[in-house]
Amino acid sequence: MGKRRNRSKHRSTQGPAGSVATWDQGALRSYSVGALPIINHVLDRMNLEKILEAQLPNEDARTKIRTCCGLMLLVRNILISREPLYGVGEWASRYAPDLLGLTPGQVAALNDDRSGRWLARFFAFDPPAIALAATTHSVRRFQVALDELHNDSTTVTFYGAYRGAEQEQQRHGRTAPAITFGHNKDHRPDLKQLLYVLTLSHDGGVPVHFRVCSGNVVDDQTHRETWDLLCQLAGRPDFLYIADCKLATAENMTYIHGHGGKFVTVLPRTRKEDNDFRSQLAAGGVVWRPVWEKEDEYGQIVDRFSISDAPMLTAEGFRLIWYHSSRKAELDAAARATSIRRGLRELAELRQRLHGPRTRFQDQAKVHDAVAEILKQHDLSELIRVTVKQTCIEQFRQDHRGRPGPDTHYRKQVKWRFDLECELDQEHLAAAEQLDGVFPLVTNDCTLSELELLYAYKRQPLIEKRFEQMKTDFAIAPVWLKNVERELRKAMEREGLESLPMYPEGRDCHCPTTRRLIDIFDPIQRHEIHQTGQAPTVMVTKLTSLQRRLLRLLGIPASSYGQ
Repeated sequence: MGKRRNRSKHRSTQGPAGSVATWDQGALRSYSVGALPIINHVLDRMNLEKILEAQLPNEDARTKIRTCCGLMLLVRNILISREPLYGVGEWASRYAPDLLGLTPGQVAALNDDRSGRWLARFFAFDPPAIALAATTHSVRRFQVALDELHNDSTTVTFYGAYRGAEQEQQRHGRTAPAITFGHNKDHRPDLKQLLYVLTLSHDGGVPVHFRVCSGNVVDDQTHRETWDLLCQLAGRPDFLYIADCKLATAENMTYIHGHGGKFVTVLPRTRKEDNDFRSQLAAGGVVWRPVWEKEDEYGQIVDRFSISDAPMLTAEGFRLIWYHSSRKAELDAAARATSIRRGLRELAELRQRLHGPRTRFQDQAKVHDAVAEILKQHDLSELIRVTVKQTCIEQFRQDHRGRPGPDTHYRKQVKWRFDLECELDQEHLAAAEQLDGVFPLVTNDCTLSELELLYAYKRQPLIEKRFEQMKTDFAIAPVWLKNVERELRKAMEREGLESLPMYPEGRDCHCPTTRRLIDIFDPIQRHEIHQTGQAPTVMVTKLTSLQRRLLRLLGIPASSYGQ
């Protein structure tokens, strides 16, 4: 037999050093790069790792991965992939270790137990103080204006059993919130929850403060503590604080006003001032004055706003301005029509059940209760009049089995059957139509005009967009990278760019988002060829013209991207 020829053997593995292909003379290592350099650029400007290192206590020198490095890894994971703790190690193994702030050996040491210990240490050492320090630095570094702040809350719903978290508990010297039942804003009263409170700046919609409360905490109990923390962050109390109607309690408004603050909120329907104005409006005693015609990007009028000329004050002595929106009037009318349609449909279904041969409604009181429940559910108690009619039905049955004969005796049985007659109350319907489109704003700021107050209030829905992103793109994670979004949009303004071709097929994007930016850079990879006795050869995926353009707008050198 002849001698075998020596052949180079190739092997491929997937491990803590990314994808590795080896042969006798060397190895090829491939890593994902994605948007990590952009994220690292922003995190460096935020000085987040140094702030964590300064706030957290010193650790044992034998610790494989410091807590501050671990927390930074979790932040990067939240922003890019949002893997659960048990999947962080596998996720990190696909990326270049240096871009994660780790060594290959540290990547191999990642597991969910170690991640849990990082979070436990973070919780034990005053997270609010750490968050305040990080936000204060970022506000200065990115020059975020804090003259107008918007606050709102949402609920984070939980599935499964949380027996150890049903009550507030003291852990590591801090109070852990309770995962419990409360007023669920996702309309899931069957599930437990936490309350998530978020505050945004008007300047770019940047989240500047968030906190988590127990699931049964009422919204109006969160404002004073939140406002105090915002005063520390802003360094002054005279910023404009905008929130929904839960702020409009005498205690909250008086507290902010008494401490030199300014607020704008919506008057609740439960207030006497609301009932008085609506009665006056129904009687035709209100005169409206136009203040603003809102136009879309094509110059078409999409909404007309008016204000009531009659000056008003709340019981606490604060300014009360009533507005009318033509668009809101259309939406109110459409919503009422939908409620009436659904209510009549459910009443018709109830009527069919009453006529059925096996109906369970044998008592008139139960029929009235079922009708009242339908009307209450759709807020139609004053708009639909329902009359319950009762009919007696006599039936005769023989008193024994078998065929009837001349001597058969019959017993009379009496059953009650019910019927419904539904009619729209035209008088109340006309009165409801007069109230369409109106809403009241309350403020203690006497320097802003009615139009300026309206502008400030109309910016409040921006926070709803952040909640939507939190529950979809970022999957309940705090949004750290709105500064990227803000920086990119400000760069577009400086260069006079109305849009960028960031959507598929090069379609224009007028308002770039962080999520879209991350997706655009996701395909970037780094490949390293390691050969014995030679320096590694590094190759990074060639950047597209759009990627280079975005990096230039963000102030990040394209030449070193992913290196």
